[in-house]
Amino acid sequence: MFRALTPIVKNLLLITVGMHVVVSFFLPQLKSLFALYYVESRFFMPFQFVTYMFMHADFWHLFSNMFGLFIFGPLLEQFLGPKKILILWMVCGVGSGVMYSGYNAYKMGKLSNSIEAFTADPDPESFNRFVSDNRHMFNPAIYDFIDSYSRNPDNYEIQEQAKRAMLDVRESQANIPMVGASGALFGILIAFGMLFPNTQLFLLFPPMPVKAKYLVLFYGLYTVYNIFVSNPTDNVAHFAHLSGLMIGAVLVVYWKKDRRNFY
Repeated sequence: MFRALTPIVKNLLLITVGMHVVVSFFLPQLKSLFALYYVESRFFMPFQFVTYMFMHADFWHLFSNMFGLFIFGPLLEQFLGPKKILILWMVCGVGSGVMYSGYNAYKMGKLSNSIEAFTADPDPESFNRFVSDNRHMFNPAIYDFIDSYSRNPDNYEIQEQAKRAMLDVRESQANIPMVGASGALFGILIAFGMLFPNTQLFLLFPPMPVKAKYLVLFYGLYTVYNIFVSNPTDNVAHFAHLSGLMIGAVLVVYWKKDRRNFY
């Protein structure tokens, strides 16, 4: 199986796995440097739009992305050629990071608006709504504080504590990094599904055959579902996955307009 690997896929596997080994065992500080942060975070650097793709949270995160590249990448490279498979991987990866950053900026803007509204007119009810919307960022002791605030709504010190708590949440959210090549991989998946829609794939869980187009459709719908559900404890960047699907689809449609681009 490894002898069937194509050059670009093999090099992407080697570089990504190699970076994980270096970060895990020799230079762990590189992970925080190369991960992608919110653009207004003090940790953000422009090169992170590229480097975040080569960082992974843990072994299983790395394995799932590299396994997908290993399975779907070689046939795509044989069909598209080395140049286009590399463009597909990099454009989907970088583009996912850019689009996710825009989505993240939207969410951070909502947080900022809530804080500004509270600062202009501090009251226990608006603080309670903020905590309810961001409850995963607070420990249970916050409810004792809310109770105290409700009994003393005009207490300046309590109002200031509430404001600091809200600012701390915003700071924490701004400094949550994104890592992984999932956006790039989803570009590979959509390209495979569009170019080889009726290829039969055999799933491991559950053990059953499925056509590529249905597998990609399932991933797409599942990703959209998770974006709308928006589970705050879910650490998966589903919007980045959806971005990879959309960018990959646009690239394939663009290339298919002129079939000479495939040869």
